[in-house]
Amino acid sequence: QVHLVESGGGWVQTGASLRLSCAASGRTSSIARVGWFRQFQGKEREFVVSISWSGGMTDYADPVQGRFTISRSNANNTVYLQLTGLKPEDTARYYCAARGFGARWNDRRQYDYWGQGTQVTVSS
Repeated sequence: QVHLVESGGGWVQTGASLRLSCAASGRTSSIARVGWFRQFQGKEREFVVSISWSGGMTDYADPVQGRFTISRSNANNTVYLQLTGLKPEDTARYYCAARGFGARWNDRRQYDYWGQGTQVTVSS
């Protein structure tokens, strides 16, 4: 079992930055990839970005390319998501998720473990 805990969300103004964290514990040896997803109110959860557990390979959704940056710390089993140039349309609950090896990194159905999410609200 893998346990994920997100933190770092908040309320900010347009153009601000935030850093989200996803701390993993438990059977982390089973993790091959960690993804961030977000869920707008009344919508399905959508892919934002993912990173290999080794930290070498990343994959970004087009709406966040160039504004968001994912990284990983080997020391404390934490994945970070740096959000910059935030816009009101980025307002959502952000979730991290973990999975084993396989394809379709942007498919939420391929992820086995999920955190509770952290809310990001961007005002205009």
